[in-house]
Amino acid sequence: MNSDHFQKVSIIGCGWLGLPLATHLLSSRGEHRYYVRGSTTTPSKVEVLRQSGVEPVLFRVSPEPAGEAYSTLFDANSIVVDIPPRIAKQGEDFHTQQIYHLIQLLKNSKVKQIIYVSSTSVYPEINQEVTEQDVRFPAESAAPALVETELMMSELRGKSKVAILRCAGLMGYDRIPGKYVRGKKNITTGLIPVNYVHRNDVVAIIATLLKSGITDETYNVVAPVHPTRREVYEASCRQFGWELPTFLENNQQEPFKKINGTKLVTHTGYQYQFPDPLQFYYEV
Repeated sequence: MNSDHFQKVSIIGCGWLGLPLATHLLSSRGEHRYYVRGSTTTPSKVEVLRQSGVEPVLFRVSPEPAGEAYSTLFDANSIVVDIPPRIAKQGEDFHTQQIYHLIQLLKNSKVKQIIYVSSTSVYPEINQEVTEQDVRFPAESAAPALVETELMMSELRGKSKVAILRCAGLMGYDRIPGKYVRGKKNITTGLIPVNYVHRNDVVAIIATLLKSGITDETYNVVAPVHPTRREVYEASCRQFGWELPTFLENNQQEPFKKINGTKLVTHTGYQYQFPDPLQFYYEV
């Protein structure tokens, strides 16, 4: 494919979310057509990307950059950064260092638009609804390292347009809530409202932002309906015939948060394909 007549997009982290995003962009027609490069850390996935129409690039930020010809990733109009923090496994400092080194590469590039995929895990469980304004500094956050990386990415504003997407719990397809609790006994968090978003919606939202033009904003990305965990767990277990979990009837509710995603909808006009987690599409 000749990339000269296409908008060049690089997806750093072309995995469970990144690859469907890549194939969605590649299917675009009309004036918005894309040439997509995607990075993977796994040599065996190179051919998978290539067969999907993506130009594959072996690239690892561990935490310093390494790989094969990874400079091509930064020859792009837009870059989507989707590197899971894996803080529990690698520690908080590791992801911060990853983003630091990535930013040095971005500073030396001509990339005009950046989308950084973050997480609503930055918000503490404060038993109320939260908006983007409720976490601005690491000290206010339940995941200070993640807020620190957001702040680092936002320092690129002025050179590039940077949108930060705080995604709720990503679900859909093989990520099925009931799969993780089937047959489990005495769950104490059944009354807590869920903060989920379907993968199809995240893909469509990123595509919408790329099409309309990135602005320097931070958005919560979350399905607008918030059923309880019990409702969601039981519904998805029933859908696949799994043993239902059981729940303790707590008089004192466990700590929770409810993510407000109104800002994104107001700014972009986006309407969720899957607004209610009880109606998410799954497959096994």
